[in-house]
Amino acid sequence: MHISYIALTLMVVIYVFVAVGLFMYGVNCYVMIFFFRRGRKREEKKNAEYLDAYYRTHTNADLPVVTTQLPVFNEKFCVERLIDCVTKFDWPMEKHEIQVLDDSTDDSVEVAARVVKKYRALGYDIHHICRDNREGYKAGALREGMDRCRGDYIAIFDADFMPEPDFLRQTVPYFTGDKKLALVQTRWGHANRTESLLTRAQSIGIDGHFIVEQSARAWNHLYLNFNGTGGIWRKEAIYDAGGWEDDTLTEDMDLSYRAQLAGWHMKYTFDVICPAEIPSDINGFKTQQHRWAKGSIQTAIKILPRVFRSRDPFIRKLEAFLHLTHYMIHPLMVIAATLAVPMLIFASYPGMPLWIFVGIIAAIMISMCAPTTLYVFSQKQAHRDWWKRVLCIPGLMIIGVGVAINNSKAVLEALLGIKSGFVRTPKKGDVKTKEQASTARTKYFIKLKLFFLLEIALGLYCAWGFAVFLVREKYIIGPFLLLYSAGFLFVGLSSLVMEVQRQIANIRAARAKIVANKASTADHLPQDSERHALA
Repeated sequence: MHISYIALTLMVVIYVFVAVGLFMYGVNCYVMIFFFRRGRKREEKKNAEYLDAYYRTHTNADLPVVTTQLPVFNEKFCVERLIDCVTKFDWPMEKHEIQVLDDSTDDSVEVAARVVKKYRALGYDIHHICRDNREGYKAGALREGMDRCRGDYIAIFDADFMPEPDFLRQTVPYFTGDKKLALVQTRWGHANRTESLLTRAQSIGIDGHFIVEQSARAWNHLYLNFNGTGGIWRKEAIYDAGGWEDDTLTEDMDLSYRAQLAGWHMKYTFDVICPAEIPSDINGFKTQQHRWAKGSIQTAIKILPRVFRSRDPFIRKLEAFLHLTHYMIHPLMVIAATLAVPMLIFASYPGMPLWIFVGIIAAIMISMCAPTTLYVFSQKQAHRDWWKRVLCIPGLMIIGVGVAINNSKAVLEALLGIKSGFVRTPKKGDVKTKEQASTARTKYFIKLKLFFLLEIALGLYCAWGFAVFLVREKYIIGPFLLLYSAGFLFVGLSSLVMEVQRQIANIRAARAKIVANKASTADHLPQDSERHALA
């Protein structure tokens, strides 16, 4: 009995810790909304006035040299579209250098080389830089490109981005007004938002980050992070912060914090939108989330000690902690789902005060409602049809919960110091034919990992827990278990379905290749008339 009581008490302590953690991250959503509302009008007015004054007093002759870096890896269906967009920038050609940093190991290299050759013939200062290894992955490619570039400012775009022609016009002028400005980050748009429930849900989640969180941080002097693409750096600031380092999977976040700790500033432009392609494959989405989660925790372990030792105000340190450790909510969610049924049994255990369980339930309810509030608010701030878009929030909640196991694995790997390589997020790109679509599905999509079995298993467990709660007439926690069940099952089964579709596409591609080879062989065989003539 004594051992049982200690074990159950330990379980309650763990559950209370989980509830407090989720509550803390949930309340911060409301804080971000408050900070956003406090700074938006002031920032928009200041930016409009500054750009107007800049272009009234500056001509093209005054514009600085800018280098645009395009780090790509096996992006056969994206790279040409990306280069086309960048060459359309409204910037003097002689002051715009373009670097295609190509680490590709497939025929994407030939595609990029052909496009670069075309634009060089038209007079563009464009270079195709290929390395003989992938050392440092994206960080290594950016580092090598920076050592060769001639611009004082460096714009960076991933392969799936489609920046507008006025991108440099809307960002570069801010550097002249602040000599300690290191970065101008723009907001991501969504080129394929309406493709599926997955892309619609992701667009809302990304909007929550870019519309509210990034704005709130930038406008209230909190730490801001570069999002790896859709931004422009001052080259001097990169060198001063120590350059691109590859000891984390989020080299962008790492450099951002190091630059700000070195005394540099960051700016976020809410109204400058850079369209991009959202992952349409659930396994690709999970891979992206895994990389972001692991990299964020790696950066937290590396950077937070320096933040805590700095002279920053307490609120800035606290927000840096919540920012860098945000993905900790996923293991907390998994623990909450796993312990829900044992806690139900323990709720009637004699001697335990009722207020503990009431507090836990209140904390979980607040934490669950907070992200939804932030997402609805973000849609209302940026889109006229926000009321239509928010109808997809239940889908976002299901998917957000469903990737909790995937992201918990990433967090655990980071905490244990387990290293892994940089895995690109596959994108469809500019696919125009059935053959290209087949190639994209068979070659550029992430293979299924057996980890999906754990997602399905936990989904079934939560479904059983939901039934237990209904039988016991406990109607408060029950809905959360239903959400967990739906999320884990949806993500796990979707991963399985996507893999089945990929395998079917592989079989069809193999059959098509066999038929093509037979046809080619038949074309080279002599016809009947030819055989008679030879005889």
